[in-house]
Amino acid sequence: MDIFDKVIDRKGTHSLKFDFPEKHGQKKDALALWVADMDFSAPDCVVNALEKEVKRGIFGYGEPLDSYYEAVEGWFLKYYGWKTKREWLVKTPGIVFALAMAVRAFTKEGEGVLIQPPVYYPFSNVIRNNNRKIVESPLVYKNGKYSIDFSDFEEKASRSDVTLFILCSPHNPVGRVWTKEELQKLGEICKRHSVKIVADEIHCDFAFENHPHTNFCLAVPEMAENVCICTAPSKTFNLAGLQTSNIFIPGEEMRKSFLAEIDSAGYTQPNLLGITACQEAYLNGREWFEKCKKYLISNLDFMRSYLEKNIPQLKLVEPEGMYFAWVDCSGLKLSSDELDDLISNKAGLWLDSGKIFGESGEQFQRFVLACPRSTLEKALSQLEKAIKEM
Repeated sequence: MDIFDKVIDRKGTHSLKFDFPEKHGQKKDALALWVADMDFSAPDCVVNALEKEVKRGIFGYGEPLDSYYEAVEGWFLKYYGWKTKREWLVKTPGIVFALAMAVRAFTKEGEGVLIQPPVYYPFSNVIRNNNRKIVESPLVYKNGKYSIDFSDFEEKASRSDVTLFILCSPHNPVGRVWTKEELQKLGEICKRHSVKIVADEIHCDFAFENHPHTNFCLAVPEMAENVCICTAPSKTFNLAGLQTSNIFIPGEEMRKSFLAEIDSAGYTQPNLLGITACQEAYLNGREWFEKCKKYLISNLDFMRSYLEKNIPQLKLVEPEGMYFAWVDCSGLKLSSDELDDLISNKAGLWLDSGKIFGESGEQFQRFVLACPRSTLEKALSQLEKAIKEM
């Protein structure tokens, strides 16, 4: 049996994904394929390194040693050709926290922050909750694929109140891995209108073959002084609960502003076990990751075939990376509320409703494919049954 086929019971483990369905308006026994963590055990090398630290029995304050920085820098140099500098790196407990700090550091209250919906919903939350304005340049959905409307993007970026753009690269939830040329166009527009960029690249390791991820600083080096790159080992190695992210800010002025906001928020030392896990994963976790990625692609293949054969009303938006299935449900001819009712109450599934990613996502649902095949098959079977009983 493939190690990723193993079903691990996560109930009663304080799991956001499995222990709180009723709190989130779902059935108690809902089958969860929603929040973006994996139902797989982390790499053995990481588990062993954590066990060693746990046995030591001391969980005091920590700061990364040189070995940590070398591991992080080595990963991005080896796999992306991106040579970073240690002084660029700022550690945060997560990327959403970093996004909030960036909004506070790089904009003023009342200013506009540009996003491209349908997009990861915390983008909107951190803008709205910090009294900034959400400015949308929606992606264009045509013939089953998403693209950027550069004319609309420039129109929005040229507004005098727009001072920051939050880029999702690769794009969650639609699965686009932006090409170097697309990133260059975005960069040129932002440079022309003095718009700073925060690039959320947390899913960069999941870019599929023939769709390589391009680091934004490499795509648009002339914008490096005005760019903040957000990375983390959390998606790649299933370490989200250890709350360790690595934020790269080459520009000294931007970095000072960002650090000042972190200081004002009262955050200091990172998670001690997170430091250990991140370092070990980047040093010795690549083999596990490659196997995991192959399994995720096989899950995607399975879902594609299942929908085509058994639920042809649903259309998979072909991803170029990540471990999500963004599914077009418009063929069911339901309202967004009726669709959510079908998914939650009739099929007994806990998915991410497309409407939380923006108005343009209302006819979509996001499935997380990072689960054992048996879980995915059960979910699709329940969905098929519910649709046939409509």
